[in-house]
Amino acid sequence: MHLSIEDARRIWLRAQRLDTSEPFGAGPQAVAAAVRHLGYVQIDTIHVIERAHHHILFSRIPGYRRADLRQAQSVDKSVFEVWTHALSYAPSEDMRFFLPRMKELRTGPWRSWHRSATPQDVRRVVARVRESGPLTIRDITDDVLVDKDWLWASRKPSKLALEIAFEWGLLTVSERAGMLKTYELMERHFGWATPPRPATARQALAYRLDRALRAQGVVSLASVCFHAPKLKPAVLALVSQRVRRRQLKPLTVAGVEHWATPETLDNAHQATENVHVLSPFDPLIIQRDRLELLFGYKHVFEAYLPKAKRQYGYFALPVLVGDRIAAVIDLKTDRAAGRLLVQQWTWVDDGAQHKDAIEQELTRFEQFQLAVT
Repeated sequence: MHLSIEDARRIWLRAQRLDTSEPFGAGPQAVAAAVRHLGYVQIDTIHVIERAHHHILFSRIPGYRRADLRQAQSVDKSVFEVWTHALSYAPSEDMRFFLPRMKELRTGPWRSWHRSATPQDVRRVVARVRESGPLTIRDITDDVLVDKDWLWASRKPSKLALEIAFEWGLLTVSERAGMLKTYELMERHFGWATPPRPATARQALAYRLDRALRAQGVVSLASVCFHAPKLKPAVLALVSQRVRRRQLKPLTVAGVEHWATPETLDNAHQATENVHVLSPFDPLIIQRDRLELLFGYKHVFEAYLPKAKRQYGYFALPVLVGDRIAAVIDLKTDRAAGRLLVQQWTWVDDGAQHKDAIEQELTRFEQFQLAVT
């Protein structure tokens, strides 16, 4: 079956909940619902404008407040931090699908990038949290400082030890203030009498496929296995099984093999004129090849490029109008002056016809940038 690029694009927007004004409601419950539906929301440290996790949630929750995410993470405990393809928020109810990877890291060989911390350092910080309660790296003042072995490293061995204990599932991030993380014992934070049972490899594979189908609508092998290419043979076998059972339909989109559920294809998807200024780490943008295939727009994250080689600007944000990328705007939030600065504005195709609508959204985006809650 052939599916047009236009239909595939609209299905993806529907799956991403970018074609409706308030798909998840408001408040901490909306945060939990958005993370559950998307599968994960990427966390990023760059602060030229608001950090990616807040920005992604704002794009789908018009009344979003940063306090809503704090409530979901630290009080309701409906979301937790974990590595997906990057550090992300994921639904706490999905914890068991991440536990096998944590165990694999915990029981595997000591990795080379751990060289500035030792297993003894990890045991020591875990024991310290167990005895003294939640802590941040700022609470540890008795480290013997070491030279940095890479640019973003810390001179405190305890910082890397905390991060390793987090990756191993011994500690979790119970609270976050900007990039300052509070670590707590996993079982104490969630109040487990009995920890969740780790998913089997088969269950984890089905979870990955189902997550992609829910958040993407129409999927390809590359989009399901984003940053996990070794899983492609196993995912393809699972997809083939579901096709035989008529749970999935095979499709061709622009010459590339895709799949979708019959229910997804039966639902009509109409274009809307909603406007979103999207983070470069938004789920719609982060899969660059998929974005280019379905939108005809190739996004390049240019912050790491020399200025002379940038086309769109240091921190360029794609602007979605309806089902098209209409512009790319390089923005910077000047918090001291209380202004959102437009560094560069680049139109895509005939996007200039949407200038008024985009400027209205920029006003709303500025208000979000400068809000303190």
